[in-house]
Amino acid sequence: MDAKVSQTQDRIGVLEELLSERYSVRAFLPREVDRATIEHVLKTAQRTASWCNSQPWQVIIASGEAKERFRQLIYKEASGGLGDDYDFIPPREYVGVYLDRRRESGFQLYNTLGIPRGDRSGYAKQALENYNFFGAPHVAVIHTNEPLGIYGAIDCGAYVSNFMLAAQALGLGTIPQAALARHSGLIRRHFNLPDDRRVVCGISFGYADHAHKVNSYRTSRASVAETVTFADE
Repeated sequence: MDAKVSQTQDRIGVLEELLSERYSVRAFLPREVDRATIEHVLKTAQRTASWCNSQPWQVIIASGEAKERFRQLIYKEASGGLGDDYDFIPPREYVGVYLDRRRESGFQLYNTLGIPRGDRSGYAKQALENYNFFGAPHVAVIHTNEPLGIYGAIDCGAYVSNFMLAAQALGLGTIPQAALARHSGLIRRHFNLPDDRRVVCGISFGYADHAHKVNSYRTSRASVAETVTFADE
């Protein structure tokens, strides 16, 4: 094997390892991440490709007392049954294989935590942990420019993926959260965002609590054969 082929395999191997290791962390240690490490994640994610190089993402990083004020505010709204003002229309419904995958993921979570199947109050209590940021010391809010529409949101999705991979490479855990975007109006008011900004999602991040049982399971992935069609002729 020549050196160039070996180097290529090493490079793809690193990416495969990061993708395989990454998972949605739902229990974090209270230890804060130093600013230099956070900035390293952000600098790496900033290389994300975007439509016409528009780079539409803007990111709010809340830490310390600022994170706690935000947590209290959004938790109060969510636990009171308020909010539900997404800037982007959420899925209308999950059907077929998409419903199967969603159920599998949900039941893995609930089974790991010992929440009985059908325990709606248990499901709801766990869902509210989104608004405690699962104990993470930091939360990022990703928002985009309204006139860019869905393409701005797609670019932000790519940014979120690269943010998580960069964090994984630096020893951090993450969880992307559409739940936070359910309270877009609150987020705009709290962080004084202009009216033309649209909230895509949040990312809670920090150091994973590997000893917590909620971090012990892993979701499955479909095969290439299930998701790809080759058109060769």
